[in-house]
Amino acid sequence: MIAPTQTVNSTQLDELCINTIRTLSMDAVQQANSGHPGTPMAMAPVAYCLWQRFLRFDPDNPMWVNRDRFVLSAGHASMLLYSLLHLTGVKAVNAKYEQLGEPSVTLDDIKRFRQLDSKCPGHPEYRWTSGVETTTGPLGQGVATSVGMALAQQWMAEHFNRSGFEMFNYDVYALCGDGCMMEGVSNEAASLAGHLKLANLCWIYDNNHITIEGHTALTFSDDVGTRFLAYGWNVIRVSDANDLEALERAFDTFRQTHDRPTLIIVDSHIGYGAPHKQDTSAAHGEPLGEDEIRAAKRRYGWPEEAKFWVPDGVQEHFQTVLGRRGRTLRQQWMQTFTEYSSRYPDLADQLYKMQHRQLPDGWDSAFPVFPTDAKGMGGRDASAQVLNAIAPHLPWLIGGAADLAPSTKTRLTFEGAGDFSASDRSGRNIHFGIREHAMGAILNGLSLSTVRPYGSGFFIFSDYGRPAIRLAALMEIPVIYIFTHDSIGVGEDGPTHQPVEQLASLRAVPGLITLRPADANEVAEAWRYILQLQHQPVCLVLTRQALPTLDRTRYAAASGLAKGAYILADADDGRPDVLLLATGSEVSLCIQAYEQLKTEGIKARVVSMPSWELFEQQSQDYRDRVLPPTVTARVSVEQAATFGWERYVGHLGQSIGMHTFGSSAPLKDLQKKFGFTPDAVLAAAKAQLG
Repeated sequence: MIAPTQTVNSTQLDELCINTIRTLSMDAVQQANSGHPGTPMAMAPVAYCLWQRFLRFDPDNPMWVNRDRFVLSAGHASMLLYSLLHLTGVKAVNAKYEQLGEPSVTLDDIKRFRQLDSKCPGHPEYRWTSGVETTTGPLGQGVATSVGMALAQQWMAEHFNRSGFEMFNYDVYALCGDGCMMEGVSNEAASLAGHLKLANLCWIYDNNHITIEGHTALTFSDDVGTRFLAYGWNVIRVSDANDLEALERAFDTFRQTHDRPTLIIVDSHIGYGAPHKQDTSAAHGEPLGEDEIRAAKRRYGWPEEAKFWVPDGVQEHFQTVLGRRGRTLRQQWMQTFTEYSSRYPDLADQLYKMQHRQLPDGWDSAFPVFPTDAKGMGGRDASAQVLNAIAPHLPWLIGGAADLAPSTKTRLTFEGAGDFSASDRSGRNIHFGIREHAMGAILNGLSLSTVRPYGSGFFIFSDYGRPAIRLAALMEIPVIYIFTHDSIGVGEDGPTHQPVEQLASLRAVPGLITLRPADANEVAEAWRYILQLQHQPVCLVLTRQALPTLDRTRYAAASGLAKGAYILADADDGRPDVLLLATGSEVSLCIQAYEQLKTEGIKARVVSMPSWELFEQQSQDYRDRVLPPTVTARVSVEQAATFGWERYVGHLGQSIGMHTFGSSAPLKDLQKKFGFTPDAVLAAAKAQLG
C-alpha cells in the first residue's frame, strides 16, 4: 500500500487513481446491495487514461460549449462515471446554466448510490447529475446519441468557425459494451456515422464477453471489428485494458484520424481485481460480497477494511492535470469568443442564444396565415410551408426524415438550406436513412448540443423510435418529432400503416406534448408554440389528406391551440346542450354536425382539442369553461383508439373512434365503414340528448 505521505512516481500515482475508481465503485455497489461493479473495475484504466490524458473538459464548468463529450453508453456501469465526477471535482450547474458552487457528486452521494434523491442513481441521468452528458440505461442509446453530438459539432463548426476563430472542435467519446453492440440502434447509428465520416467520434468497446446471462458465446459471435470496418470506421484493438501506454497510442491514433470515426476495441476481464469472480456474470450484475472486496483490496495494496477511501493526492492529481488543462482551454476559448464577438457580432449572438435555448430576434416574423378554403390542404403540406417560412429566421433549426422527406414534407427548400453530408457540413437537411430508432437518438444528441433538431416519419413508425422519444421526455430536451400519415386516412396502405394506438400511447409519456392540429392555421400555431419550448419534446401529428381551412372570422382564432383545447364554435347564448370534442381531421366533421344541429335548433359546442397535455396545464376555471361539468351530453371523435377519452366525455358520453385495426381501402370507404362521417357525429349527438 502507498502511504499518504510516501513520495510516489507517476506510474504509482496512475495506479493509485485507477484503484480509487475501482474501490469506490465496489464499495458503493456493496453498500447499496445493488448494481454492477464489474465493468467499472475493468474499465477504470481506460476511463482514467481518457480523462486524465486526453479529455478537454473543465470540471469547474461542465457546460462549456466546446468541451469534449464522454458518454457512458454502458449505463449500468454508472459508478465508473460517478467516481470520475467526484474525483475530478466536477461542479454542479442548474437548468439555467448557473454554476451552483458545489460538487456535482459528493462522497455522501456515492455512499447513497441508488438511494432516494442521491445524485448517483442506478443509471446516469442528464439534468439530475452535472457532468452526465445524456441519460443512458437502455443499451445502445448512449452510442447512438453520441452520433448526434458528433454531427452537431461538425455542423456548428461549419456554421460558426472562421479563420483564426475555431469555436467548435470538440470530440465525442462513448464507452459501450457487448449489450450496446447487440442492440439494433447502435448498428443503425454506426452505419450512418461511417457514411457521414464523423471523424470526431470515438467509440470504446469493452470487449469482455460477459452479459447478464453469462458468456456472450450463448448469443453473440459477431466479428465486431470487421463489421465496423465495413461501416467505414477506423478500428484499433488494445489487447489489455490495463495497458495505459497502448490505450494512449489508441487515443492518439483517433485524434490523428480525420476521415472516419474510430472504434477502439479493448479486451478486458470483467471484475478485474476480484480474482474468484473474473469472467462471471455475478461480477457484472450483483455486488461482489465482502470477502471478494477484501481480496480485491489486498490485490490493490488497499486497506481491507477501508470503505469509500480516497487517498491523499488522488483528487489533487486529477485537478493538476485534467483540471488545469480544461481550465486553460476554456479560458482560451472565452478569450477567443470575446474577440470573435467583436469581429462577428451576429454569429456570436447566435452562438450565445443557441447555447441558452433562446430564440433569435424576429424568429416569428414570417409565420404564414392561411385563407379560408373548403378544400384546404393536408397537415403535412401546411407544416412544410410554415417550416420553410420560419427556418431562415432560426439558423440552428436543422433536421430531416427517416428516408421519407418527400412524403412528410420536411425538406428545407429555401436557398442555401443544403444537405448535410460527408463532403458538405453546412447543410441543414439531414438524411437519416431508414433508421427511425437511430434518428430519434441522434436527434437527442443534437438537442443536447443545443441545436434545435427535428425528425420526421410516418406516425405508425413512431413505435420504432419510441425509446428515444421517451428519453427525450425524461431528459426534458426540446426535440421536435413530425409524424404524418396520422390515421386510417392513409387508406389503401392498410392496417400495417394505419396508426390506431399511437396517440394514446404517446399521451401516456410524462413530459411529452402531443399536438394534432385541425387545419392549416392550427398547424402554424402549433409551430409557434413548439419553437418557444425549452425543456419539452413534442410530437406534431399531421394528416396526409387535405383538411378544410376553417373560416376564422366565423369560428374562434387558431391561437387557442396554445391552451391545448378551446371553444371553436359555440351555441349563440354560450350555453350548449351537447359538446362535440375532436382533434385533427375529425374537427371538421364536428363542425359540419354542429351546423346541422344549429339549423335544427339544437345548441351544440365544438371543442378543438389538439393537445390534452396542454389542456391539463390550464387552470381548473378555464377547463370548466371549455367543458362545463353540468353538460354531460358529450361526443368525442378521433380516428384512433378511444382509450383515454373517458376523461373528457365521462361515463355517460360516447366516443367515436377505432376499436379494431384499420383496413386497406380508399379513404371515403374507410370513413364510412368506421363511422367517421358528419351523419354519424350528428346521430351520436342526438342520442346523447335523447
